Amino acid sequence: MTNDAALYRKIRWQLLPYLLLLYVIAWFDRVNISFAQLQMNFDPSVFGFGAGIFFIGYALFEVPSNLILAKVGARVWIGRIMVTWGLLSIAMLLVKGPLSFYLLRFLLGVAEAGFLPGILYYLGAWFPRAEFARAVSWFMLGIPLSTVFGGPIAGVLLNLNGWHGLAGWQWLFLLEGLPAVLLGIVTWLWLPNSPREARFLSPAEIARAEERIAAEAARTQTQHTLNLKHALTSPTVWLLALVLFACQSGSYGFTLWVPQIVKGISGASDLKVGFISAIPYIAAAAAMIFIGSSSDRSGERFLHVALPSFLGAAGFAASAFLLSPVPGMIALTIAAMGDLSTRGPFWALPPRFLTGSSLAAGIALINMAASLGGFVGPYAVGLLREATGGFTAPLMMLASLLALAGVVTLLLRNAPLLSGGDHEGRES
Repeated sequence: MTNDAALYRKIRWQLLPYLLLLYVIAWFDRVNISFAQLQMNFDPSVFGFGAGIFFIGYALFEVPSNLILAKVGARVWIGRIMVTWGLLSIAMLLVKGPLSFYLLRFLLGVAEAGFLPGILYYLGAWFPRAEFARAVSWFMLGIPLSTVFGGPIAGVLLNLNGWHGLAGWQWLFLLEGLPAVLLGIVTWLWLPNSPREARFLSPAEIARAEERIAAEAARTQTQHTLNLKHALTSPTVWLLALVLFACQSGSYGFTLWVPQIVKGISGASDLKVGFISAIPYIAAAAAMIFIGSSSDRSGERFLHVALPSFLGAAGFAASAFLLSPVPGMIALTIAAMGDLSTRGPFWALPPRFLTGSSLAAGIALINMAASLGGFVGPYAVGLLREATGGFTAPLMMLASLLALAGVVTLLLRNAPLLSGGDHEGRES
């Protein structure tokens, strides 16, 4: 008989490091504009809109992209996504002014649409519910790690300013776009779509992995009579989208402005800003692992989303009024830890009540609506900063959004997830 603990340990080690690398590259290419802005020097409102418009393109093409993935398979579609977004990221070095900035950022979002929900849907083909939050937390370490490594790398690349006739920010887009193209080709050639295609599993292990996923899908299908239309119109799905919208607004509102926040409170050079900006995300990476593992061990999901949300809100609120470097960075670190550690437990919620094509569409819709937070967060920070001349009002806005996420999550804890009910572990 196959040992389940050993089986999923093997799957984690075979798949998650590679998927983590892909997500690190994805975050490099969507948020490196925050470091490029140190030299591009767009007005705050122009930068906020251009940084955020990525997520309009991303949101518009989220659902169709994920439905295509469900038909053609993860290997082909995720590989395609990566090659096209890598090429468009490189094309960002051609930006000449606001209009070309907006256009290329929008197209970059279109190209990357479906990547995150596609990976989540892909993980659902490998990991049953009891293993899912931990797997997602490890994968989503790409969010903090992209800044832990990307910040210093960006600082070094910005120092290439003038080399071979290119500005530092142009070298940044060129050299950080190439890995996505190369890894997209590797993904196309190597990534197994499901346990059945995994050469690293024995026949017995393949059978056991498929058995657990099939059993959960059958149980979910019995408990929930949702079709695709009902999944897309369920109030619970939309409330989950609201939670993630608020968290994403906080995450992107911070990440896409953190180099300028750090520069404002420290007065450091571009190179030092790259290194200092990594500090909150080192702590956030540890918090994500701890919260994801705790959620899987206990089976509890809602408090593992709500409490970190409140912690993140407190960190943002404190950072709004702590203007000296050390206390300010401590508060920002607490904010990043709270906000980002919600992701693993949160993404364990949709598979509780959706399956098959409704799961693919439900995940995509949640992420599509939440992706709007990627537009609202950075753009609102830019507008408020331009209107007030500082970061106090923007940081308080981000604190309010995370507090909203915590409140809505607590409300969902005591509500039936969907008509038909997930009676198994409703309090978790």
